Amino acid sequence: MLAHSMSRSVFAGLALLAAAASAHAAEITYPTKPIRLIVPFPPGGSADPLARAFGAWFSDKFGVPVIADNRPGAGTAIAHTLAAKAAADGYTLVLGASSGLSTNPAFGNKLEYDPVKDFEPVGLAAYVPQLVVVHPDVPAKSINELIDLAKAQPGTINFGTPGAGSVGHLSVELLNTTTGAKFVHVPYKGIGPALIDLVGNRIQAAVGSVTGTQPQVSAGRIRALATGHSKRLRTMPELPTIAETLPGFTNDGWYGIFAPAGTPAPIINKLNAEMKRALANAEFSKYIELIGMEPAGSTPQELREWVRSELARWTKAVHDAGIRVQGK
Repeated sequence: MLAHSMSRSVFAGLALLAAAASAHAAEITYPTKPIRLIVPFPPGGSADPLARAFGAWFSDKFGVPVIADNRPGAGTAIAHTLAAKAAADGYTLVLGASSGLSTNPAFGNKLEYDPVKDFEPVGLAAYVPQLVVVHPDVPAKSINELIDLAKAQPGTINFGTPGAGSVGHLSVELLNTTTGAKFVHVPYKGIGPALIDLVGNRIQAAVGSVTGTQPQVSAGRIRALATGHSKRLRTMPELPTIAETLPGFTNDGWYGIFAPAGTPAPIINKLNAEMKRALANAEFSKYIELIGMEPAGSTPQELREWVRSELARWTKAVHDAGIRVQGK
């Protein structure tokens, strides 16, 4: 009996040693072949250049090609599903998007992946600040004045967003539930069509990314009232945050890099270390700002907690707004 117990202990010890050796080997040898970085949007826009910037950095530092694999569709679910089902060896990564990991799941959409359990977070890459913009004829020069206007004239301020289930949609619902205002949500297929109607004064307000809205703001066709980022943007320091009027209010989209669940920790840590070096590089960070984002950065565990917290808060926003989710 004693010999049997000792034998089990020996085998357990050997298993631990083998696991440690395997992890150590992964740390030393990874990567030795091309890495696929799945992008949940088509070429162009802002997600694609962000992914390619990190891909170029990894390729330069690791000495292997990093291939951007654009897989748009189904509200980013196609890309996230592919990544979740890929081999957990570090050779498939995904530029995880807030839409696929927090806002869409908050609506109860049926997905083939779990946004928390099916991924190993690497690091938070960038925030995608949102701007609240209005037509110049709207008699509101601040977010507070816009809220007061919506309260005084409930149901008359039509708020365009990039679509139902988007962070813009949830932003409008959050403004309604936190202020008592009665904005009318008008979903579009992207921020572009929404801005066409805003410039034409067919809707009165919109919320969209800096990349999408700033050209029209700069041209004077629409007016920016505030950003939903946690602090004023370095590229638009004169623009107040919504949080300056509504403490704690944020509505950023965001991107992070993720690997399939089960990817060895040494690989995750090696990737995270290079992400941190990239984001600490002045030229790299400036490029992120130029494409309309704010550089982020995190540890893998911080990103895991971030996904959990974002999913929880947007799920609450859906519930508080009384939006009926699928199957309920």
